[in-house]
Amino acid sequence: MNLQEIRRNPWPYAIVAYFAVFISAMVCWAVFAIGQRQDLVRTDYYEEELRHQSQMDRVSRSAALPAQIGISDATGGRSLVIALPSAHAGRGATGSIELYRPSDSRLDQRMPLTAGVDGVQRVDAAGLRDGLWKVRVRWTVGADEFYTDRDVVVGAPQS
Repeated sequence: MNLQEIRRNPWPYAIVAYFAVFISAMVCWAVFAIGQRQDLVRTDYYEEELRHQSQMDRVSRSAALPAQIGISDATGGRSLVIALPSAHAGRGATGSIELYRPSDSRLDQRMPLTAGVDGVQRVDAAGLRDGLWKVRVRWTVGADEFYTDRDVVVGAPQS
């Protein structure tokens, strides 16, 4: 028998090499994955959850009111009129108004809610850029807190 006639079959070595490379790759991937920071959960997760639940309670109390808060533009979009529900007018409502600009957070504004006895407050919008604004109103009457937000387009053509 000649030595050249004896050939080794490469398939067993190829299968072993394939599994060795595969297992090595999985071990490297696992080491890499374990070493990554996982910032999916906030450090103050429970406090944030309580704040979120309080916000949801404010929104549901506002939705349950028989009359909703009114937010409209007046004088061609140069003034915003915020009218509290009639049940809260004249009851000493306190709170805040936030004018939020989704496209540019540098333009955001926050001001106190100072509605008159009739529950109406006018906000000068002359300094606001034309476009979409989100008006967020948070107010307290007695021990109950309320919240609503509405989209307002400042400088929109009146039809």
